[in-house]
Amino acid sequence: MKIKIIWKKPFEKLFETGPVKSGFPHWWHQRISAVMMIVLVSWMIYLLISLSGTNYFTAISIVSNPVNASVIILFVVIGLWHATLGLQVVLEDYVSNVSLRMAAINSIKIFAFFIGAIAIFSVLVVVL
Repeated sequence: MKIKIIWKKPFEKLFETGPVKSGFPHWWHQRISAVMMIVLVSWMIYLLISLSGTNYFTAISIVSNPVNASVIILFVVIGLWHATLGLQVVLEDYVSNVSLRMAAINSIKIFAFFIGAIAIFSVLVVVL
């Protein structure tokens, strides 16, 4: 009788990825973020249409509205989250080298974090 011992690779243990982890939470987060993006994109289209033809000071006052600023921040955060989830799926499906795949996924997450932080800071500068 042969006993098979399966050891998780270091990256799989650290990030809980690989064949032993269920993909359902990732799939569910993509769907939830997609539904949220439908609402947020609709609001952003309305906001951009209302900003067309206005001068700088009117645009700043519209963006300074706490509701609009909150929607802009949510749009950036959820949009980056949704994009990160989608890019992670693409990398997991098409990059076979585990080290390269994990480096790319982590680079995308770090990049999304910094872009989100800069965008949130920019909106807060306009609001405050």
